[in-house]
Amino acid sequence: MTLLETEAAWERLRPVRTEAGAGAAGLVRGPDGRWRWSEPASPEARLLADRYLPLCLAGPRLTIAQLGQSLDGFIATRTGDADYVTGEEDRRHLHRLRALADAVVVGAGTAVADDPQLTVRACAGPHPVRVVLDPHGRVPPDRRVFTDGSAPTLWVVGATGERRPAPPHGVEMLTLADPDAFAPRRLVRTLARRGLGRILVEGGGVTVSRFLHAGALHRLYVTVAPVLLGDGVPGLRFEGTPVMRDALRPPVRRSALGEDTLFELDLSTPRPRTPLDGQHRGTGEAGGEGEHAVDHGDGQPLARAQARGAEGPGGDALPGAPAAHVQRQRHGDQGEHQQGHQLGQRSV
Repeated sequence: MTLLETEAAWERLRPVRTEAGAGAAGLVRGPDGRWRWSEPASPEARLLADRYLPLCLAGPRLTIAQLGQSLDGFIATRTGDADYVTGEEDRRHLHRLRALADAVVVGAGTAVADDPQLTVRACAGPHPVRVVLDPHGRVPPDRRVFTDGSAPTLWVVGATGERRPAPPHGVEMLTLADPDAFAPRRLVRTLARRGLGRILVEGGGVTVSRFLHAGALHRLYVTVAPVLLGDGVPGLRFEGTPVMRDALRPPVRRSALGEDTLFELDLSTPRPRTPLDGQHRGTGEAGGEGEHAVDHGDGQPLARAQARGAEGPGGDALPGAPAAHVQRQRHGDQGEHQQGHQLGQRSV
């Protein structure tokens, strides 16, 4: 019996954007609502459909983030060494996320410290537009995202008052005169107006934390490696809650990536909770940016029920708005400069 194998399944899966397209690719929806291949498929091919089809069908406006870290929450050692915290399967997962995105976003610290390529190489798929957030203009023009010509690059800078040299060939420079335009939700809208509606926020820890804290993410992927660093460059940090009962606890699904564990957090569905004293607390909408605290689920499917008509990260009506159960704190990009590093598996 011939099985549908991984690479063939991926080639069918990655262009799917509608349910009709899923059917044409050979997927059928079961009585439980989950999509499966209509033909015999290998375990790896079945896993691809289960993990990535929800992203394929999420529509033209989707913002996700990916982070890799140690068991104790660090994405690099204190010297900045991150080669590599997580393993090869997590790298392949990251590249699949890139292939499904219109744009991949990194902060200035990541571009300076890691000099990443941000292209799709570990799987088949198109390169996303590479977006470098550089409000203070501190990323040198010799970084590979500006010089290798592998994919289009959008260099987003602030109005510093200094005359800037022309960007390298193939690089578009976008100047945002208003510092508040770098707030995550506004950035999402700005990119969407340029046709970049499906966004992967890749790093560093500060940039991912800001998007999470602002309630601008639909999903967050955190891959945890079985390694202890003791100290180093932290991953997620935002202003946390003083009591555990108010912590952010989104629906989560766990799966293995080799020796690593992938946590997939569904942030698209607000989940109001009742405090122990029986009083209902309002969660509000997180709209700022933060750089303090975070913490870091078993193969169960993510909860899919979503409130209709809510406003999404880009301000459009979406099936469900990203959950925002965290407090807000506005700040500049100083924390990004202090951390200066991106993913635990290091972006390459």
